[in-house]
Amino acid sequence: MSNLDGWFGQRILVTGGSGFLASHLCARLLELGAEVHATSRVVRKPEAGGPVWWQLNLTDIDSLRSLLKDVKPQVIYHLAGAAGAQPDLALVLPTLEGLVVSAVNVLVAGSEAGCGRIVMTGSLTEPAVGVPTPIPSSPYAAAKWTSSAYARMFHHLYRTPTVLLTPFMTYGPGQDQTKIIPSVILSLLRRQPPRLSSCLWEVDWIFIDDLVTAFLAAATVPQIEGVCVDIGTGTTRTVRSVVERIFFLMGEQTPPLFGMLPDRPSEPVRTADTIHAFERLKWRARFSLDEGLRRTICWYTTHAATGPV
Repeated sequence: MSNLDGWFGQRILVTGGSGFLASHLCARLLELGAEVHATSRVVRKPEAGGPVWWQLNLTDIDSLRSLLKDVKPQVIYHLAGAAGAQPDLALVLPTLEGLVVSAVNVLVAGSEAGCGRIVMTGSLTEPAVGVPTPIPSSPYAAAKWTSSAYARMFHHLYRTPTVLLTPFMTYGPGQDQTKIIPSVILSLLRRQPPRLSSCLWEVDWIFIDDLVTAFLAAATVPQIEGVCVDIGTGTTRTVRSVVERIFFLMGEQTPPLFGMLPDRPSEPVRTADTIHAFERLKWRARFSLDEGLRRTICWYTTHAATGPV
């Protein structure tokens, strides 16, 4: 595949297909005519026009090898793994198994099967390149950092055709209700003032539709194997300013109740390298923050009115 018109009939495997990014990506691939296969740890009921579901634990490499032998995907999108940047000790072993072991298994099995491209995800919480003594801020950050290192190593040693994308703070329709943007929107729809921390963390926000377009490019742009690319807008906004923008767009007159909850331990402040993203993927973000927020608010308003979100 060399462009976005070449997806028809292509067999694509998306791990963790029910996740936020993965579900949007599957929908877009299906619209483009791809044959989409998706994995899940639990049984998923097939839906007309949806992906072919496979129940699979990615820590079981023999089952993964068997799946790749059956499906023979041209592209693997490895998107499985629970997200969450809490620094809890209880998350150390689950993230090691669910993120690191699953990523290494995908790399091993994909290399053995001769897959055409393996697209993996980094995390903006990973330690920045160039820090003298980098220390991850959470078990999740450590696991993603380790997985990213394995992806680079596999390309360097075994010529595995990996492409690593690092999405920045993604938001949009259908996101987990515990995330800041949907939680604030749903609180206002329910006429319940959201309880918030100080919300002073500065983040590079990226709308889900832009992120999906970048992931499509990661599988289609030629000769980018081995690269690591940031996916963001190149600008930061504090969480506080985004919350205030949601209040404004929803016509809420009362001010947000900041400082009601404790702040999480400090997170790194990073901005996406958009010049590198355009050079390698010929991609740049298209949606402004206001446009992305409007679309997100519209989706939650519609779905909250028609039943449980």
